[in-house]
Amino acid sequence: MKFGKVILYVADVEASLRFYQKAFGLKTRFIAEAGYGEVHAGETTISLATFNAGQGHLPEGYRCTPPSPSDVSVEIALLSEAVDDDFARAVDAGATPLQHPAVQPWGQTVSYLRTPDGTVIDLSSPPAWG
Repeated sequence: MKFGKVILYVADVEASLRFYQKAFGLKTRFIAEAGYGEVHAGETTISLATFNAGQGHLPEGYRCTPPSPSDVSVEIALLSEAVDDDFARAVDAGATPLQHPAVQPWGQTVSYLRTPDGTVIDLSSPPAWG
Protein backbone atom coordinates (compact mmCIF):
# COMPACT_ATOMS: atom_id res chain seq x y z
CA MET A 1 0.00 0.00 0.00
CA LYS A 2 1.14 3.56 -0.56
CA PHE A 3 -0.23 6.98 0.21
CA GLY A 4 -2.18 8.38 -2.74
CA LYS A 5 -3.08 11.99 -1.98
CA VAL A 6 -4.53 14.40 0.50
CA ILE A 7 -7.64 16.42 -0.38
CA LEU A 8 -7.99 19.89 1.11
CA TYR A 9 -11.47 21.41 0.95
CA VAL A 10 -11.32 25.10 0.02
CA ALA A 11 -13.65 27.90 -1.03
CA ASP A 12 -11.91 28.62 -4.37
CA VAL A 13 -9.90 25.83 -6.01
CA GLU A 14 -8.37 28.01 -8.73
CA ALA A 15 -7.22 30.65 -6.22
CA SER A 16 -5.70 27.92 -4.04
CA LEU A 17 -3.91 26.37 -7.02
CA ARG A 18 -2.47 29.80 -7.91
CA PHE A 19 -1.33 30.25 -4.30
CA TYR A 20 0.50 26.89 -4.19
CA GLN A 21 2.22 27.77 -7.49
CA LYS A 22 3.26 31.25 -6.37
CA ALA A 23 4.14 30.37 -2.77
CA PHE A 24 5.82 27.00 -3.17
CA GLY A 25 6.42 26.56 -6.90
CA LEU A 26 4.06 23.56 -7.00
CA LYS A 27 2.69 23.14 -10.51
CA THR A 28 -0.96 22.46 -11.22
CA ARG A 29 -1.16 19.03 -12.80
CA PHE A 30 -4.94 18.78 -13.20
CA ILE A 31 -7.98 21.00 -12.86
CA ALA A 32 -11.65 20.14 -13.46
CA GLU A 33 -14.58 22.47 -13.84
CA ALA A 34 -16.40 20.52 -11.14
CA GLY A 35 -14.39 22.26 -8.40
CA TYR A 36 -11.35 19.99 -8.17
CA GLY A 37 -7.65 20.38 -8.91
CA GLU A 38 -4.27 18.89 -8.07
CA VAL A 39 -0.71 20.08 -7.60
CA HIS A 40 2.32 17.86 -7.90
CA ALA A 41 4.40 17.84 -4.70
CA GLY A 42 7.19 15.36 -5.26
CA GLU A 43 5.84 11.84 -4.85
CA THR A 44 2.62 13.15 -3.29
CA THR A 45 -0.42 14.81 -4.78
CA ILE A 46 -2.12 17.66 -2.98
CA SER A 47 -5.70 17.81 -4.18
CA LEU A 48 -8.00 20.77 -3.70
CA ALA A 49 -11.77 20.50 -3.88
CA THR A 50 -14.55 22.94 -3.19
CA PHE A 51 -16.64 22.69 -0.04
CA ASN A 52 -19.56 21.69 -2.28
CA ALA A 53 -17.53 18.82 -3.75
CA GLY A 54 -16.75 17.67 -0.23
CA GLN A 55 -20.42 17.75 0.64
CA GLY A 56 -21.08 15.55 -2.39
CA HIS A 57 -18.51 13.02 -1.19
CA LEU A 58 -19.73 12.93 2.41
CA PRO A 59 -23.35 14.12 2.46
CA GLU A 60 -24.06 12.97 6.03
CA GLY A 61 -20.88 14.00 7.78
CA TYR A 62 -19.38 17.19 6.40
CA ARG A 63 -20.08 20.77 7.35
CA CYS A 64 -19.33 23.10 4.46
CA THR A 65 -17.65 25.91 6.35
CA PRO A 66 -14.26 27.50 5.87
CA PRO A 67 -12.08 27.33 8.99
CA SER A 68 -11.85 30.30 11.32
CA PRO A 69 -8.33 31.69 11.84
CA SER A 70 -7.85 29.62 14.99
CA ASP A 71 -9.25 26.32 13.61
CA VAL A 72 -6.77 23.63 12.59
CA SER A 73 -8.17 20.50 11.00
CA VAL A 74 -5.15 19.41 9.01
CA GLU A 75 -1.47 20.23 8.75
CA ILE A 76 0.63 19.32 5.76
CA ALA A 77 4.40 19.30 5.71
CA LEU A 78 6.51 20.54 2.82
CA LEU A 79 10.26 19.97 2.84
CA SER A 80 12.61 22.62 1.50
CA GLU A 81 16.35 23.05 1.14
CA ALA A 82 15.84 26.85 1.49
CA VAL A 83 13.27 27.28 4.27
CA ASP A 84 13.99 30.98 4.93
CA ASP A 85 13.61 31.93 1.26
CA ASP A 86 10.56 29.74 0.71
CA PHE A 87 8.93 31.03 3.90
CA ALA A 88 9.38 34.64 2.71
CA ARG A 89 8.00 33.76 -0.75
CA ALA A 90 4.95 32.09 0.80
CA VAL A 91 4.25 35.14 2.98
CA ASP A 92 4.61 37.39 -0.08
CA ALA A 93 2.09 35.13 -1.84
CA GLY A 94 -0.46 35.62 0.96
CA ALA A 95 0.36 33.07 3.67
CA THR A 96 0.11 34.11 7.31
CA PRO A 97 3.27 33.41 9.29
CA LEU A 98 2.58 31.36 12.42
CA GLN A 99 6.18 30.53 13.41
CA HIS A 100 9.19 31.95 11.61
CA PRO A 101 11.96 29.55 10.58
CA ALA A 102 14.10 28.39 13.49
CA VAL A 103 16.69 25.66 13.85
CA GLN A 104 15.47 23.05 16.31
CA PRO A 105 17.70 21.15 18.79
CA TRP A 106 17.68 18.11 16.45
CA GLY A 107 19.11 20.29 13.62
CA GLN A 108 16.03 20.69 11.43
CA THR A 109 14.83 24.16 10.41
CA VAL A 110 11.09 24.35 11.11
CA SER A 111 8.45 26.99 10.36
CA TYR A 112 4.66 27.19 10.19
CA LEU A 113 2.34 29.14 7.90
CA ARG A 114 -1.39 29.33 7.29
CA THR A 115 -2.48 29.42 3.65
CA PRO A 116 -5.19 31.85 2.52
CA ASP A 117 -7.63 28.90 2.49
CA GLY A 118 -6.80 28.08 6.14
CA THR A 119 -4.51 25.05 5.81
CA VAL A 120 -1.53 24.96 8.19
CA ILE A 121 1.78 24.26 6.44
CA ASP A 122 4.81 22.88 8.27
CA LEU A 123 7.61 24.21 6.03
CA SER A 124 10.81 22.54 7.16
CA SER A 125 14.19 21.37 6.02
CA PRO A 126 14.56 17.63 5.42
CA PRO A 127 15.09 15.79 8.70
CA ALA A 128 18.56 14.36 9.33
CA TRP A 129 17.06 10.90 9.82
CA GLY A 130 15.09 10.93 6.54
